[in-house]
Amino acid sequence: MQPFSPASAPASLREQRLWQIARARTKFQGHVLVYLVINLGLWLIWAFVPESHQRHELPWPVWTSLFWGIGLVLQGLAAYSHLNAGERTQREYERLLAEDN
Repeated sequence: MQPFSPASAPASLREQRLWQIARARTKFQGHVLVYLVINLGLWLIWAFVPESHQRHELPWPVWTSLFWGIGLVLQGLAAYSHLNAGERTQREYERLLAEDN
């Protein structure tokens, strides 16, 4: 079976929008996997380097996990919620089409 590529993307507006949603969700899922692997590695490095535990402060990987995590949450909201700009644009377009008829 041949993989679906953007060149063979469906022609209707609804199908194009669904293709964009699927692509955004797939990208998000890939980013979650990268986030987990990289952050696991950073936390393991921190755990096995005893010098980093001598000071009583936050572990240094917390900053990477926190700020990257915030960005990941925002990307997830855009990919899975109906609040993103593409979804709002699609609803407005459909409303305008309905008014025109």
